[in-house]
Amino acid sequence: MNHQLPAASQRPGSRGRILAAVIAALLAGQGVAAERVVTLDGRRVGRVFEGIGALSAGASSRLLIEYPEPYRSQILDFLFKPNYGAGFQHLKVEIGGDVNSTDGCEPSHQHTRRDENYHRGYEWWLMRQAKQRNPGICLDALEWGAPAWIGNGYFNTQDNADYIARYIKAAKTVHGLDIDYTGAWNETRADMGFVKLLRQTLDRSGLGRVQLVADDDINWWGIVEVMQTDPELAQAVQVVGVHYPKYNSTAAARACGKRLWASEDGPWKGNWAGAAALAKLYNRNYIVGKMTKTIIWSPVTAYYDNLPLPGSGVMRANAPWSGHYQVQPALWATAHTTQFARPGWLYLEDGCGLLPGGSCVALKSPTGNDFSIILETIDAEETQAVTFDLTGGLSGQALVHVWRSSATEQFVKVGQLQAEGGKLALALEPGCIYSLTTTTGQTKGAAASPAPAQFPVPYFEDFERYAPGATPRYFADQAGCFEVADRAKGKGRCLRQVLTQKGIEWQFHLDPFPETFLGNPNWCDYAVSAEALLEGPGFVSLFGRVGLVPRHASPPNAYWLKVDQAGYWELGTASHALASGRVPFSVNTWHKLKLRFAGTTIQAFIDERQAAEVTDATYSCGMAGVGCGWHRAQFDNLSIQPEPTDQNLAFAKPATASSVADADTGPGRATDGDAFTTRWCAASGRTGGEWLEINLGASTTFSAVTLKQFADRVSGFKIQYFDGAAWQDAYTTVNLGATPKQVTFSPVTASRVRCYVTEATGPPSLWEMEVRR
Repeated sequence: MNHQLPAASQRPGSRGRILAAVIAALLAGQGVAAERVVTLDGRRVGRVFEGIGALSAGASSRLLIEYPEPYRSQILDFLFKPNYGAGFQHLKVEIGGDVNSTDGCEPSHQHTRRDENYHRGYEWWLMRQAKQRNPGICLDALEWGAPAWIGNGYFNTQDNADYIARYIKAAKTVHGLDIDYTGAWNETRADMGFVKLLRQTLDRSGLGRVQLVADDDINWWGIVEVMQTDPELAQAVQVVGVHYPKYNSTAAARACGKRLWASEDGPWKGNWAGAAALAKLYNRNYIVGKMTKTIIWSPVTAYYDNLPLPGSGVMRANAPWSGHYQVQPALWATAHTTQFARPGWLYLEDGCGLLPGGSCVALKSPTGNDFSIILETIDAEETQAVTFDLTGGLSGQALVHVWRSSATEQFVKVGQLQAEGGKLALALEPGCIYSLTTTTGQTKGAAASPAPAQFPVPYFEDFERYAPGATPRYFADQAGCFEVADRAKGKGRCLRQVLTQKGIEWQFHLDPFPETFLGNPNWCDYAVSAEALLEGPGFVSLFGRVGLVPRHASPPNAYWLKVDQAGYWELGTASHALASGRVPFSVNTWHKLKLRFAGTTIQAFIDERQAAEVTDATYSCGMAGVGCGWHRAQFDNLSIQPEPTDQNLAFAKPATASSVADADTGPGRATDGDAFTTRWCAASGRTGGEWLEINLGASTTFSAVTLKQFADRVSGFKIQYFDGAAWQDAYTTVNLGATPKQVTFSPVTASRVRCYVTEATGPPSLWEMEVRR
């Protein structure tokens, strides 16, 4: 199938000469590709546009609900308020199943068969907030996994169909929400019998209006062929949904008579690279694959950066303690479609196709003659001229408003174009996104985010302010379910892990032992302590310096102190034990665990007595947390006390650099506290002689610098400080390495410090540069 829009030279007549003078004026002094003429015929309509959606799943929205007002409402406005920001037109959420589904566990509304609690988690709240801002938004819910009691451990059962039906009915009766769509099992081979069973169960439960999407697998359209052999299955499924289809569908899918969706998609990036990928995705999913709805994961990065797949959202909002958030370019790439076309608009077939290094889709309103055109020239190498030939009821004298985004400036109204004689001409610059429309009302929403701040320390949590069953602020459960409960052996509240066995897991994320983390991935030297109580045989753990958390059942990159019911303890890492022993210990008794980190020295304490002191350099920084086995355990009085020297003096300070690779890799990326998704990178081809400088703002004494390198390119570097007249060396060494490296030196006093690269095998790039006393 040819999806290319025709060039003027390929069309008959003199169209290539029409408005030549206007186009020449627009393109004066620029290298210009051949002019293209695109027909917009209001009578030649294609499929119905169903909207652009977002998927909140995998605990990706965990920290959003913790934001204080007014910042939480500002974030939600950017996500869901029409004609303001992203304006998502569809919200899909995870039906919590007590299993880890990427960045944590979303709690189930039924931990056990007899338990029902339709207020757990945050997806109910998120759906309500979205619906308040856009009453017409579609709501969708899907399982990633299920509690262990479902079908005695078997997913595709009547138990599970009833479980889904109860969830959808409670959405209405408890929260006033109508769930419009559901499906079988996320990215797991669908059982066609279960799809039909689910349809029957929904119908029998009075939920016939809820439509089924199937089968939510990765780039697999084979269900279409299966439906051709099974009329009952074909009747059960209303939408064929595929994940990450790479723009493509099959000929059989396009001809099957069902609506086609990219029911999960996305580049998992909020920066300009992500914006560019989304612009291509939104257009080409229809042009190439005839998919009428695209749902991206995720709407907002509201989870810690050391968890899997960091930075996936079109916004960043994972610092609720400060209220700080970031509106990223990917949000405005989404607005280029959602603010210019509403669900129910019709694609204009002749106006949907590929351009040199770009693409174009055109849509019209179902009533009236309004139309919009969304174009992207992300991969174009030169400016190109396009003339739109308006016909079939589209006004030949239309006044069209033009909005544009580029790497340096997003979602700017650049002017208006007046059609003349049914012709509309413009020049498209490379590397841009354009929206043209006859409608009005589009806005670039604006609100002031507070300044960034680090996770507050010293930190202490006794859980007394929460009601039983609540999830305490900032905790991110990675397996198991940690809820506030009444404390055993005394008055007050505590944190209790309540699950006694693994649930039915999602195939792409196997759960570790129950564990929950919080804090700052950049913490280095600190003490963490907590009281712990075993309710029966098993073990409890205290974690420190929690770095990267893997997407499998292995332990996190961290140190932990583990003690079992017999008093056997171990201090270890993900790869090996460092020390072990035995102490007096018993169940149903409160005990205190403590870890202290100072450089490469790690100390472990049990009930206020030192159990071990070791030297190890495996992990230099990370968060804190607690954990246990698949049994019930309680934790209380969690304390995190930083060492006086563990303050990053470079955080949020101005930075400059010798060069930068692009708009996404400026020097400020290395002082933003995010050591996993943002970085400074020198320009292409640069090696030795590159530098990153931080202005501390005032004369400051410091003696340590931590460097977190992207890739392993730097083979020689210096830490330098400016003495008021010249740069002086504080530290010189070779091979920075791919893991975080802290260098120490005799204290110096200066307001400016830099990393000067003497040798490198490629452009130097740093996730983060930290300065400490």
